[in-house]
Amino acid sequence: MTIYHFIGIKGTGMSALAQILHDSGEKVQGSDVEKTFFTQAALEAKNIPIYPFSKENITEGLTIIAGNAFSDDHVEIQEAKRKGLVYYRYHEFLGEWLKQYTSIAVTGAHGKTSTTGLLAHVLDSSYPISYLIGDGTGHGHVDSNYFVFEACEYRRHFLSYEPDYAIMTNIDFDHPDYFSSINDVFDAFQSMADNVKKGIIACGDDEKLQQIQAKVPVVYYGFLPSNDFQAQNVRETEKGTEFDVFVRNTYYDTFTIPMYGNHHVLNALAVIAICQYEGMEAEAIKNISTFKGVKRRFTEKKINKQIIIDDYAHHPREITATIESARKKYSDKEVVAIFQPHTFTRTKTFLQEFADSLKDADAVYLCEIFASAREDGGQLTIDDLQKLIPNSSILELQNVSELKKHEEGVLIFMGAGDIQKFQQAYEEELSPLENA
Repeated sequence: MTIYHFIGIKGTGMSALAQILHDSGEKVQGSDVEKTFFTQAALEAKNIPIYPFSKENITEGLTIIAGNAFSDDHVEIQEAKRKGLVYYRYHEFLGEWLKQYTSIAVTGAHGKTSTTGLLAHVLDSSYPISYLIGDGTGHGHVDSNYFVFEACEYRRHFLSYEPDYAIMTNIDFDHPDYFSSINDVFDAFQSMADNVKKGIIACGDDEKLQQIQAKVPVVYYGFLPSNDFQAQNVRETEKGTEFDVFVRNTYYDTFTIPMYGNHHVLNALAVIAICQYEGMEAEAIKNISTFKGVKRRFTEKKINKQIIIDDYAHHPREITATIESARKKYSDKEVVAIFQPHTFTRTKTFLQEFADSLKDADAVYLCEIFASAREDGGQLTIDDLQKLIPNSSILELQNVSELKKHEEGVLIFMGAGDIQKFQQAYEEELSPLENA
């Protein structure tokens, strides 16, 4: 019996994988910086030891799994290599681990986490399964029928996987620090498609996905009548969104999801398609209606008369989708976007697109750009974005109380950096009011 040691265990994928191994009966420990991350609570609940980074953590007999955020000159990686320990990068280990199961990879530029969560929820209600969601949630089962996991295209890491099935939600240009163009992204997805062993479930409304050449059957889903699985008669209700599903132009059944917005209907269609393809009954798939959501994806709370939403949106297309969800759910309320751009390269590449997508909100506040550990600060500042959005304001931590003036507004804190600190500061500002 080895002990699996995770270098960077608080990362979203890493913490999820650590939980899966723990649940599957393996011994697990890890190390990370001493700052608190939202992924920590689940690890602590399972009594998985977390140590501060130190070469002393690296002892004989460990199997090392290193997070992709850390370079080869990291002190623990150096020590592991010096000792000649069994060593994997995160995506390499995951590629090996999933070979034991019927594996379903969920990939795409947007919607991966929500779709993985939704699929795990539906399958988990019928079978023993393991799943790895990119919000830090992981669950293992010794008798798993399926292994559902999020597969990220960044640095082509998803090419380490040879899944039985792949869900592909869309192809879009993102991660401009790595990909050179949309064609470069398409090339990565084409290579991923070549790795799939049994079938691909792809969004047929996405022009790029229609161009994928595959050696396995491709089942298309979407709103267009040319799709194998088509959503029709979409209607918003108090409980969420209801829609009819047609399979190859024949009515299949009616489903309800507790979310709003067309992107959620598409994510649900992908899940319905793979479950139907695998022989699940429609009644079992209808458990889709009890999905509680994933972390940092339209996570909402009500404080006084305001609705506060935390969302991971960090690409213009995601911002547009998140604001659309808020408009459909709270059609009579003011929608306020509080956005922190993530990485200088992405902000520079999509500067005008960010401005255009944020203009969909009634009011816009911008927070300083969150730099990635992988890049040096650019010449760009948040002022460059602010100039493109009329009537937008820069939000500083010390002046979050400005947001109080949107008394009955829907406040959406968006970004992939540390936007939560602005939300936290604002909620602390409000707490005396709550207790008054």
